[in-house]
Amino acid sequence: MIPNTLRVPFMYIEFDPSNASQGTAVLKYKALLIGQRLATGTVSTTRIDRLLNKDEAVKFYGIGSMLARMADKWFSSNTSTEVYSVSLPDADESVAATGTFTFTGPASAAGTICVYINGKKIVTAVASADAANAIATAVAAAINAATYLPVTAGANNGVVTVTARNKGTIGNTIDLRLNYNVGETLPAGVGCTISAMANGATDPALADVIALLGDEWYQVIGCPYTDATNMVAIENELASRYAYNRMIDGLYITAKKGSLGTLSSFGNGRNSPHVTCMNAQNVPADTAEIASSYSSVLAYEGENDPNKNLWTVELKNILPPSASERFTSDENNTLLFDGISTFYVDSSSRVRIQRSITMYQKNDAGADDDAYLDTTTMLLDMFLRYDFRSTIIRKYARARLANDGTNIRAGIQVITPKIGLSEAISKFGEWEELGYVEDSDQFKRDLVCQRDPNDPNRLNWLLPPNLVNQFYIGAATIQFRL
Repeated sequence: MIPNTLRVPFMYIEFDPSNASQGTAVLKYKALLIGQRLATGTVSTTRIDRLLNKDEAVKFYGIGSMLARMADKWFSSNTSTEVYSVSLPDADESVAATGTFTFTGPASAAGTICVYINGKKIVTAVASADAANAIATAVAAAINAATYLPVTAGANNGVVTVTARNKGTIGNTIDLRLNYNVGETLPAGVGCTISAMANGATDPALADVIALLGDEWYQVIGCPYTDATNMVAIENELASRYAYNRMIDGLYITAKKGSLGTLSSFGNGRNSPHVTCMNAQNVPADTAEIASSYSSVLAYEGENDPNKNLWTVELKNILPPSASERFTSDENNTLLFDGISTFYVDSSSRVRIQRSITMYQKNDAGADDDAYLDTTTMLLDMFLRYDFRSTIIRKYARARLANDGTNIRAGIQVITPKIGLSEAISKFGEWEELGYVEDSDQFKRDLVCQRDPNDPNRLNWLLPPNLVNQFYIGAATIQFRL
């Protein structure tokens, strides 16, 4: 501000940027991936790292590590959102999951064995007369040669035992299968039975990550941990971040495998609007990769348009369950009433989001409540608050607060209740044009902006926007004639 104490003759001109930015603010997302590292990586401490590409994650955390694989899925769908990561070591006293392929033989004809681990195909050649032990040894060698896999393998007496590289429960969700694609068969004379990955135990504590984050704002947090201790920790932290005194809200994005009953029970045991969990049952990828893929598309779509739903958005490079393994429409509907997001498989065998919802289901009184059902509601609320706050701070950060009608000369920065009303109405108009809100008459009728009766330095707004909803359900009756 040009001072009033100048006597040196000159024409003084300054710039005022308070009205330079027009329209809505740009909320640039920062995403965070949380997972486990291996000792083969260059990062040996728990810290926040900026990720620029998937190769960097391999260098930082080790090839085949949980977090390197999560980064691979992230960058398959999203190369524009700024993404960071926190790598954790395996927890003390944790246990690695194991599973087995048990082969019988000998082969009576040459052929190939197509093993799928976490959706990745490993092909092993088999010669006629190969015994079970020779087959298992060859399969184990092929698995170990694929260093990007989340497991290592060993063979003994025809049994291939695979062990998760990272310890903990996520290893239990690593998928093992044979002959996923049509036309793939075992060589004649060869048999194989699979024991699914199991017995992985004890995940790292998210409390260690929360302490590291401070007040840095991450709109999207992708992580596979769903045990009760970690869920409570992240739910409490995100509720705190959502409050008026922090305003750095975000969504915790995860995935879970299990039967319909297991998923429904899990969903009904939680009640947070700050968490979204994708059904991952029978998907040939572990929950770490699925959570990361889900996070990447949610971040991309939310950053570009927070009120555009995710229906039909593809989870790229995620193989679908076989047709017989998929939940039915009725079963998906059950999950959507139990706090679990759902996917479907299109005619080209691509996995696509069916509906993305939060885990919020009941209000504080225990009554059913769909106020925060869809993730778009949370993302849009996040944006509206940020945009309105940014506008008021940009234009009135050092303003005086006066009553309507006060005779203040031009050039003095001041805000009054009437000006506050005008700013809110103008902002509503911008949101309406973007398809975020509707019913301007109702907004103007219910809008309140008044000076606080107990604090003369405070201006109070009540903003009542009617959010534009999503088109999910179309219902028609065909009343035919003969």
